Order: sequence, then structure tokens, then C-alpha cells
Amino acid sequence: MKTCRLYLLLLLFFCGSAVTQDAPYSAEILAPGYNILTFEAPTAGSYTLGKYNDASDGRVIDQNSNKTTLHNLYEDKVVLLNFMYSTCQDINGCPLATAVYPLSRVGVSLTKFQCIYLLFISSKRNSLLSVSFDPKNDTPEVMKLYGAGTQNDVLNWDFLTTDSEDTLNPILNNYGQRLIKDYDSEGNYLGSISHILRVFLIDKNKSIRNIYSVSFLHSDILINDIKTLLDKRTENGSKIIVSTSNNSGASKLAEPGDNKEGYESKDYVSASKSLTRTGKAADLIKFTQKKQLGLPKLNLPKEAFLTREKIALGRKLFFDRRLSHTDTISCAICHVAEMGFAHNELKTAVGTEGRSVPRNAPTVVNAGFLSRFFHDARENSLENQVWGPLLSHNEMANPSPGYIINKLNAIPDYKGLFKEAFGEGPSIETISRALASYQYTLISGNSAFDRWYYGKDNRAISNKAKKGFDLFIGKGQCVTCHLIKEDFALFTDEKLHNTGIGYAATFYKEPAKKKILLAPGIEIEVDTSTYQNTKFTPEISPNDLGLYKITQDPHDRWKFRTPPLRNVVLTAPYMHNGALVTLKEVVQFYNKGGVENEVLSPLIRPLNLTEEEVDNIVEFLKTLTGSNFDELILDAHAAPIGDVSLQDPNWFHENKLKY
Repeated sequence: MKTCRLYLLLLLFFCGSAVTQDAPYSAEILAPGYNILTFEAPTAGSYTLGKYNDASDGRVIDQNSNKTTLHNLYEDKVVLLNFMYSTCQDINGCPLATAVYPLSRVGVSLTKFQCIYLLFISSKRNSLLSVSFDPKNDTPEVMKLYGAGTQNDVLNWDFLTTDSEDTLNPILNNYGQRLIKDYDSEGNYLGSISHILRVFLIDKNKSIRNIYSVSFLHSDILINDIKTLLDKRTENGSKIIVSTSNNSGASKLAEPGDNKEGYESKDYVSASKSLTRTGKAADLIKFTQKKQLGLPKLNLPKEAFLTREKIALGRKLFFDRRLSHTDTISCAICHVAEMGFAHNELKTAVGTEGRSVPRNAPTVVNAGFLSRFFHDARENSLENQVWGPLLSHNEMANPSPGYIINKLNAIPDYKGLFKEAFGEGPSIETISRALASYQYTLISGNSAFDRWYYGKDNRAISNKAKKGFDLFIGKGQCVTCHLIKEDFALFTDEKLHNTGIGYAATFYKEPAKKKILLAPGIEIEVDTSTYQNTKFTPEISPNDLGLYKITQDPHDRWKFRTPPLRNVVLTAPYMHNGALVTLKEVVQFYNKGGVENEVLSPLIRPLNLTEEEVDNIVEFLKTLTGSNFDELILDAHAAPIGDVSLQDPNWFHENKLKY
């Protein structure tokens, strides 16, 4: 895509003397950046901007032919930097490059953007910088003429060039600016350059704090980002909170980002939480060294000897979005700490580029005690299971283990970490062992139930929960599959059973009419024939046959692994496909005897529980939350999430993976 065409979308922001504060946006929309934001930009200072990397230096020449350096121009200023050129022949292109920066709006709206105005008035020169891609044609005289239209009483904008391509190229490389020059068949330069637009936000310490592409370069966002950098509370890019330990047996921090309970009522009020990454790192190895009440002893494979270095590396990998093919999906995207290391917001997971995953994301807490993994139990160790999501096309979408190994070797902040932890670099084995090492530490026991049942504290749970436990091991027959042993309970037999939930999904048929909730208190009835049998028909019932896919034995159709129940109140929705939203729905499903089919488990039959008895079992299930869950959440929030830096392989061309 050509620079000139990308600049065009920013015409909105060029104010000069022709645009006033109240001037309407053009009705003739040419690109997304012309519009008012479709969402409310986050309030300045309510979030933080992480550091991408240090902003590199380079020798440049300003429009007055003065030789200087980028760092000299950056000195103690908040700077916006982009790259452009003046000789594009497209009438709708580069002549509009002077519209790149949304902060041109400052010139006509001093009251609305007071802090930005003060920034640029108190330090007027060299706050907006454009560096030419084409030093041969873009001489200082040309750049001076080119930038003349941007100058006014409020804003000064420097257009820079270099003395040669030899001087320019290191600058472009350091900022990840790759370009293609167009030549004719005889090798003559045609004066046209193709590249991808990037605008860099650089703080007063010469650190890159944001990089805007076409999709994100909007004045409202950019101005709030600059205000945030000027806010003393957030200028370092991080905040830390510390929570007191929770001894009640219930988690104070685990909850969905937006609890939709009561959404069907017109009186519903959203309880959505702001997105924050705050926390406190824990010494995770301690959870593996002392047996927690209600849990078995952690028996690790010989090769899984744990060290703090291995755990720290695995934790870094678990939360690192760069482990996916597109640098957007980490393990933690589906296993969200405050959602029980599962995902409350989605019935089934969503992977790279929004690809649907047919199954619900199970919790990974206490997974180190298990011997079978995934809903169809196709793997038998934590070390083996990590490769499933890493290589799955609809999850993290990496093409091969070798691709991941090469990528980790190329990412600067992994340099030396594998060798420190394992004595060797990234490999199939060390990546597996590192991720497993972190997951082995995700242990949470000593729940209210444990303190009552194993600790003999009669006051640890309510009388209603005690009645629920009696039903759980008695009339409800839940304990048949969700085992409770004499000295510990994982609440699973790790076997696979057909409850009918998979059968029901496979043979589901849309009713002729279907009610759709559009908004709180607003429901309409839809004729389903309007979207059936067309190319737009949604995939309503994926044909997930469970264990049958592994064994090809017809008797194994719709069999899925018995999930552990610890921390179950935190890990909704339930079943392999997230079909049941609440714990009460789950108990009611089993109370009805599941869904009849020819290979239904003989253990599934109607239970004849009363409504009160159903509620009592649910109350018991709420007592299974581990006492250290908040500590695990805070530690997860303190982990880095893998911001892509200019030196990472998907930015810096010298590190680009060779395939």
C-alpha cells in the first residue's frame, strides 16, 4: 500500500485556517479516520502506555539546512514521528501528508485540548517530525517549501531529510520502516515508494510508547495518549496494587469482565470492569513445595524438576502474545486468571484472527494433578498438551514447532533465558517443560470445603452447603464421577462419559421462530427461515463426537472427560461446549437424566431432586474455591504480555523469520 494513499485517510485532521472547532465531518467518507470514533476513547490518565523500545538516534538535516540528530530534536519533549516523501505523483496522495498528525486540531481548539496546547506552546519547536524516505529529491529547500503550509501561531512542524541513503537506511531499519521503490524495466527509479504507514509516539525519555497504524491513528485516541504521558500518575507506564490475602475461601478478584446477570430486564445496568494489568508477583514455587489441604501431593515426572528460572520462563511464555503466529494470542487469552484461568465471556474459545474453537476453555488450575488432558483426553501430560493450542490453526496458528523455536531465538528479551533455565536454547522439549513448569505451580486448595471436610472445622461452610454435600454423595450420585477420596479430592474420575450434551448439540435443529434479546428489556421474535439454507447460515451445532475422533469406536461417540470441580464457581460456562451457563443449569441437566441417546452412559438417569435440593448442591459447589486464588490472579496480572518491540522478528527485517 502506498504511503500517499495511507495519508489520505487523515485529511480530517488538517485544520489550518479553514477548519473550525464546530465544522462538521465530511459526509463523503474516504477512510475510517475521517469519522468520529464509534466508541468513547478511554479517559486520559485512566490507563498506561507501556514502553516498546528506546527511540533510535540518527543524523538528519532540517528544512533550514541545519545538521542535527533525532535525539537532539527529541530532547525533553513528547514527539510524534513519521516518515514520508514529497514527490508522489498521485494527486490524492502525498500532497496531503501535511494532514497526518491529528494534533493539527490543536490550532483551532485551544480550550478543548488545553494540556496539549500548553505542551506545544511551551516547547513549540520539534514536537512533530516527518523524515523523508527520499533524500535525493527531498532537499532541505524542498522540505521547507513542502512544510510551509503547516505552520501557524500554535504549531511548528519540522520536515527533515538526510544527506544520503547511506545515512537514512540505519534510521529506517531501527524504526522497522521497510519500503519498496518502483523502478522501470531498465532500472530507472520512477519516483514512487510503497510502505506501510507508522506514526511513533516518543516520550520525554526518548522511549517509544505507542505505534499507530492506519486503524488506530485518530485524533481522540492520540491526544488522550499524549495527555496520559503527561500525567504524573501514569508516565512510567505501570501501576502496582497489592491485595491482602483472602482467608474466606472465596476469591475477591475472580469475576467476568462484564457480569450479564439480569440482562433480560429493562432495568439492567452494566457492571463492566475497566481493563487493567495490575498485580504483584508471587514466589510460585512455594505452592509446589507444601501440600495444600484437600489436594494430593504433587508428583512430578523426573524431567520436571522445578526451579524458579523454569517457572519464570514458563510464566513469561504463557502470557506472551508473540507465541502466536500473529503476535495477538497467548495461552492467557483463553485461560484468563480472574475468570478461573478459564473464560467466562465465551461459550467456546476464540483464536487467532477471530477463528472459532469448537470447545470451551477448561481451567488449568490444579491441572498438574491430572493424567489426561483436553475434553477428549487425547494427551497424557502437561508437557505434551502445550503443543495442541500452539499448533492448532484456529488457536495460535503456528505452522510448526520449528517456526516457534526460530521465533523465540529471534526475540531479544528471551536471549539467555532458556539456557539459564535448562542449559540449552529453545527446543520442542524445553518449550514444553517451561510452559508445564508454570502450570504445575497453579495449585489452589484449602477451600472452605477442605477446611470443613478434611480440617474438621464445622463452621467453615453453611448448613445449606452441608446438605448439598450430603446430596452430592447420596441422592444426586455426583460423587460417582466426581470422586472424593479419604485424604484428598480432585472431584474427577478422569474417565470419559456420554451425558447427552454432545448428542443434543449434534442433532440440534433451529425452531421455526426464535426469540432474540437485542438489548436489556428488548426482545424480538425472529423467523429462522430467513437465514437458514443460505451462505450466511451460522454453524449452530458443530458435530463434535468427542472421544470417537480419537478411537473411531462408535461406542465412544459424544464421550467427554469428567472435569474437576475445584474452583468451579469461577469457571462458567460449563460442559465441553459451554452449553450450560450457570451451576444451577448443570445440576438441573443431570437431574433430568441428561439427553437420551443410544450410547448414553448408564450412570446418567433422572435424579428426582427437588428445587431446594438443586439449590443446596449449588451452594455446596460454591465452597470449592481455593484460598490462594487471588494470589494467583495478582501474580498473573504482574506478568508481561509480550508487547512487540522494534527488534522483534515481525518488526525488524534483519530478524525476519526465513520461510
